[in-house]
Amino acid sequence: MTGVLMFCAMLLQTAVPMALRPAIDNDRVTVWDANVSVRPLDTVIISPSGDAEWVPRGSTPKTTGRALTIDLKDHAQPSYPNTTSYPLAFPRPGSKKLFENARVIVWDYTWKPNVATPMHFHDKDVVVYFLEDGDLSSTTPDGKSVVNQYTAGTPRFNQGNRTHTETLVRGTQRAIITELK
Repeated sequence: MTGVLMFCAMLLQTAVPMALRPAIDNDRVTVWDANVSVRPLDTVIISPSGDAEWVPRGSTPKTTGRALTIDLKDHAQPSYPNTTSYPLAFPRPGSKKLFENARVIVWDYTWKPNVATPMHFHDKDVVVYFLEDGDLSSTTPDGKSVVNQYTAGTPRFNQGNRTHTETLVRGTQRAIITELK
C-alpha cells in the first residue's frame, strides 16, 4: 500500500509542473498551449484552425477551449535595421494580414510546394504557430540550407535580424506568424 501511495505522489509531482510549463518563455513572450482564460498581459490567441484574436491585458477572450496564447511581456523591441538589399519578410506575396496594433502584426501564410519565398529580411522577432505537417528548407544568402520539420500545433520563436528564403519541401504548411513590435 505504501508503495502505491508513493507512486501516486511521484506521478502528481511530475504531472503538475509539466502541465504548467510554457511552450516558449523568454524576455519577449511566454507562449502557452492550454485552455484559454483571462490574460494577465496583452495576448495574441491563435486557435488550432488559425483564427487569431487580440486580448488586451486583463480582458476576457472571445476564444474558448484549447489554443496557443502568446503573452507579450513589457520588453522593448530590439532595433533590427534592414541593411540588406532584400525586402522585409512581410508583407510577402500570398500573405494575409489578420490584424495590426501597437504591439504586433499577425499574418496568415501558406507555403506552396517547391516554391521559394522571396529572399527576405526579418526586422522583427516573431512567434510562428504551424498549423499543418510539412518540412521547410531555409536558405541564407550565402547558400547554406537547413531543413526543419514542423507538425501541426508547433510554436516557434525566431529572433529578427536574419535573412533567408523558405521552400516547402515535404507535406503542406500553413502558419500564423506574429511579428512583435
